[in-house]
Amino acid sequence: MTQPQQPIAYGCYRHPDRPTYIRCQRCGRPICGDCMISAAVGFQCPECVAAGARETRQNEGPYGGLRSRNPRTTSLVLIGINIAVWAMIMLLGGDTGSLADLLALRPGGICLAADDPTQWFPDVTTAVQCATVDGLWQGGVSGGAWWQVLTSAFTHTAPLHLGMNMLSLWFLGPPMEAALGRARFLAVYLLSALAGSAAVVWLEAPAMQTLGASGAVFGLIGALIVVGLKVKADLQVAFTWLAINLIYSFLGPGISWQGHIGGLVGGLVTTAIIVYAPRKDRNRIQVAGLAGFGVLVLALIVVRVLQLA
Repeated sequence: MTQPQQPIAYGCYRHPDRPTYIRCQRCGRPICGDCMISAAVGFQCPECVAAGARETRQNEGPYGGLRSRNPRTTSLVLIGINIAVWAMIMLLGGDTGSLADLLALRPGGICLAADDPTQWFPDVTTAVQCATVDGLWQGGVSGGAWWQVLTSAFTHTAPLHLGMNMLSLWFLGPPMEAALGRARFLAVYLLSALAGSAAVVWLEAPAMQTLGASGAVFGLIGALIVVGLKVKADLQVAFTWLAINLIYSFLGPGISWQGHIGGLVGGLVTTAIIVYAPRKDRNRIQVAGLAGFGVLVLALIVVRVLQLA
């Protein structure tokens, strides 16, 4: 009768004086208790574990792209741009100055009284009509000021309005950049701002002027909710905060609920495109989805502007 062959103990490749029966599942080298690292199957040596970590691309974010080394950077830059624009507006006449009128969003145009620009003709809706009353026509997006759909998101005239928006951006921006990565976070922010402008162009009175980063900030609230749903987080505080802001948007005086709702929808859609894209060809799907959404929003703006023109 043949006796079963006893396993042979070998010296650990790092500690030759320590006999062991365990081998690394990847390279096959003998490893002692101090060197073995538990893996999905069996144990691995420290070198193979390190090599595996390098192969899994530690710098890749959970939804593709590179992780931000400092997730606060983009938010700080955006805050700096908003403050710089506000400072220039204050130097050039404040909310009645030319720069504020140039950057803020006005879907159509407005006929101002030539002798008193603070007065306007509400029943005059075209430049031709404005000329008949000796008024001063100030065109908006429909008059060729296409840049306003984006510059308005960086334009503030009231310090309180600026402060509230920048405070919200500071609280929401860094965690969203940490989750999405810098490029994707910036895409969500800008596309949310654009979606807010599209809602204003369609739903606001053509002569009314809208400004502020609120649409983009509401987009970040939408992004927070989508990411929270993806990771199954407790969103009670986020939904409460959203409800309070929505109530204030509809009941507060002089608040552009159109821009807030448009920005919220933009944040929900763009973030869903990013976090729910399948892992296979994820980057390509995300780019195509975000670009498609951007084209759709621009097309909606163009259609409305043609109507107003």
